[in-house]
Amino acid sequence: MDINFSKEDLQFRDELREWLANDYPKHVKDKMNKGEHLTRQDMVDYHKALSAKGWMGYNWPVEYGGTGWSATQLYLFNKEFGLAGCPPLLAFGVSMVAPVIYTFGNDEQKKRFLPDILDFNTWWCQGYSEPGSGSDLASLKTKAVKDGDHYIVNGSKTWTTLAQNADWIFLLVRTESTGKKQEGISFLLVDMKTPGIEVKPIITIDGDHEVNSVFFTDVKVPVENLVGEEGKGWTYAKFLLAHERFGIAAVGASMRALNELKEVVSTLNNSDLDKKVAEMEIAISALEMTELRLLSELENGGHPGAESSILKIKGTEIQQGLTEIFVEAAGEYALMYPGAGGYGSNDKPSGPEHAAVSLERFLNFRKTSIYGGSNEIQKNIISKFVLGV
Repeated sequence: MDINFSKEDLQFRDELREWLANDYPKHVKDKMNKGEHLTRQDMVDYHKALSAKGWMGYNWPVEYGGTGWSATQLYLFNKEFGLAGCPPLLAFGVSMVAPVIYTFGNDEQKKRFLPDILDFNTWWCQGYSEPGSGSDLASLKTKAVKDGDHYIVNGSKTWTTLAQNADWIFLLVRTESTGKKQEGISFLLVDMKTPGIEVKPIITIDGDHEVNSVFFTDVKVPVENLVGEEGKGWTYAKFLLAHERFGIAAVGASMRALNELKEVVSTLNNSDLDKKVAEMEIAISALEMTELRLLSELENGGHPGAESSILKIKGTEIQQGLTEIFVEAAGEYALMYPGAGGYGSNDKPSGPEHAAVSLERFLNFRKTSIYGGSNEIQKNIISKFVLGV
């Protein structure tokens, strides 16, 4: 595979770097470099800045207001933003529900929702997982019963990321009970201000409020908010999840973390850690080549399918492995955190600077091998659809 960049590609890379140097919101950059949490307004400012540049629709076709970038440009965008330590773009709108809307939605839905997603006027969250229906998503129980020109939704969703900030949620609901659990599922778009919706926080092991439970009690959703055909939601869900898994690999962010880790480990004179860092660098290089191959397929008219599960598995394993080595490098100082100079703290930490957030990141990244479909499920997908076993 030829990975040499053309003159145009290098000019595009320079344009990315210029934006990152001059237009990346400084207050967001400073917080990210310090390992501090971003506020809702910080995230809005960041996405609005990208929208002003015309880059929010980085993965969209031009006909819907997207960039129409080539596979190489997508690769450079993700890599440069990851290396710069930028927060990942919130995927729920631009990378998840938007492709479903412009692929399966009607013209009115495209006109209504896509411009606001591009301008980041709406913050979306995802209503898939339920208590008892996570990896086995097809067993979901939240119901939507048609009543005139509305659906009446009752049920609950869990692990709903940043639902406390969201304006809209896209939901998988059961509109019909059939013998096959993948059938009778529909895809609804719901305004989070609708009466009957309650959001309750779930505080994770690192002490953060990132995920939530969302409860629906007789929530009235207009019929026109149904995407595609009733009962075809499982098809749309699989399409969406393939896009989500493709973006989870985060090669650029792992490269940045690796560079930081090299600096830390280089001062410790620890051959065991040196070996682990070298192995991690090899794994990231292999992941990068895999991503480039899949991007090339996309550029030639393909769609992210079962192969994206490979990126999801290896990408998240690498992310977790990096946080583990950071904790090892911090040694006993990692046990002093969180709460002593870590995220959200004004305390002055003792010990090495990198230790302040090492344990929090380690704990937080336990989720990566679960969300987007657990890695165990991804291995089943690869076995069936890639290996044909």
